[in-house]
Amino acid sequence: MTKLVPGLNPITLEVLWNRILAVVNEQQVALIRTAFSTVVRDSQDLACGVFDQRARMVAQSMTGTPGHINAMATGMKHFMKAFPPETLSAGDVLITNDPWQTAGQINDFTVVTPIFKLGRPIAYFATCCHAPDIGGRVFSAEAKEVYEEGLRIPIMKLFVAGVPNDVLINIIRSNVRTPDETIGDLYAQMSSNAVGGRSLLRLLEEFSLNDIEALSDAIIDRSERAMRLAIRSLTNGTYTHETWTDGFDDPILIKVTVTIRDEDIDIDFGGSSPQSRWGINVVLNYTHAYASFAMKAAICPDVPHNDGAFAPVHVSAPHGCILNCIDPAPVASRNIIGHFLPCVIFSALAPVLPGRLIANGADPLWMSVWRGKRLTGEPYIFTVFQCGGSGARSTKDGLNATGFPSGVAGVPAEVIESLTPIVLHRRELRTDSGGPGMQRGGLGQWTEFGSRSAADWQVSPLIDRTKFPASGTAGGGFGAAGEFILTDGRQAQPKSIVLLEPTTRVQLNLPGGGGYGSPHERPVEIVLADVVNGYVSLEAAVRHYGVVVRYLGAPSQLVRLPKDYAVDWAATEKLRAA
Repeated sequence: MTKLVPGLNPITLEVLWNRILAVVNEQQVALIRTAFSTVVRDSQDLACGVFDQRARMVAQSMTGTPGHINAMATGMKHFMKAFPPETLSAGDVLITNDPWQTAGQINDFTVVTPIFKLGRPIAYFATCCHAPDIGGRVFSAEAKEVYEEGLRIPIMKLFVAGVPNDVLINIIRSNVRTPDETIGDLYAQMSSNAVGGRSLLRLLEEFSLNDIEALSDAIIDRSERAMRLAIRSLTNGTYTHETWTDGFDDPILIKVTVTIRDEDIDIDFGGSSPQSRWGINVVLNYTHAYASFAMKAAICPDVPHNDGAFAPVHVSAPHGCILNCIDPAPVASRNIIGHFLPCVIFSALAPVLPGRLIANGADPLWMSVWRGKRLTGEPYIFTVFQCGGSGARSTKDGLNATGFPSGVAGVPAEVIESLTPIVLHRRELRTDSGGPGMQRGGLGQWTEFGSRSAADWQVSPLIDRTKFPASGTAGGGFGAAGEFILTDGRQAQPKSIVLLEPTTRVQLNLPGGGGYGSPHERPVEIVLADVVNGYVSLEAAVRHYGVVVRYLGAPSQLVRLPKDYAVDWAATEKLRAA
């Protein structure tokens, strides 16, 4: 039986839970509306949450990346160790970007605010956001040590009893290329924590509570019980899978062993590649974040996401491997590897969850960092997030240009072009990029960037799946591999800083998701609709699906209408029968 807050019935408990969710969602809205950078304001590369006195995450806001949310949840214990409750005062605000203690790269700032009632901290509000810049090298995977990647801040006080730590703020401001945006985002994080704290205190007053400890026990207990019940429904055993990623100069192997034992699950990444000399390494905290998220998404997606949701999931990786790197390994582009983990785990679990898991997708979020000069001569640095196609599901196609597992949003072309001299010449769905199947994989994108400035510029494309496309499931086909193309004909290295002439254009053509099931089982009428919509070409309809579609209009016709296409049923039946 679920534990109850003393004196509260189950209905009131449910009301309190929804009020807690409203509080963290208000925290998130405050953060987005006060943020300075497009990374937080538009792309929403962030996480918001509330924690109890024991550093347990009670609730998270409606959005946020698993790499921020779950890493922040496990990282809170480091904050509590560095600053026990008796060392804190009302108005204190804590901060760090230490990769091994929070979200795995120094661009991610975690800001924590203790909330006081009756002279003691009764909860903590925290946010984790990707800073637009943190100094060091321009964001890439070229560093050989974490020291090259920028300014690293241990857990310390950003505000002391309500007074800004001007020494720390000035140090950050002096070491970043975007001081106004970076410092502005930190103030937004602190302010959003304060908004959450005020709403929580009003909630406690309304229900005559002095803290949230009994409430957090009930909420976390419910999530843990739901997870354990879902695990118990699975077949005990050990399941493995492995996959390859592009890496930097050499491919990287990710190998997972998932062991189901009654009400617990062990996820071990033994056998994966050793840590790299390049900045694609992953700290264990980040590995745990995406592995625990994958299990919740696979077996119990509706359970509230808090400390209880990942208590039954135990994650390990050999010390010194790519997924548990040793300080001071370079880690700036850890998401390139970390985003592969959910689909690797899904593939391992496919035998025990048939029909419930998606095919592999364009897994890593594509992130490009652009640097140059505005028409006025002032420098700029700008980060663009893009998504390829997600993997197909057993009953539905994959989602086009939709990220998984990250969920970070893209920046609108109008925002890019209004804030920088960058011109987005092309952004459209990429025909034939979705893996063929009874359910088609999601499509990637064609995008092409240019510059209006007469000055040289540069790009750091943090991308993957240019060599190893997403595989299908249950007979489904591969999605298209990604492409990084320069119009000047050069073959440039992804994940490195690439210098560009003013007239050079950059094509970032994003990969598609894998298909699900045999393509020849896809209904002919749906293949026709794919062709009409531009998702599948006439040639691919024949090659992959065995469907012959005739174009009846004039070759020079600019606008092609649905009535201009028709299925050649005789040819299709002959081809599919063969």
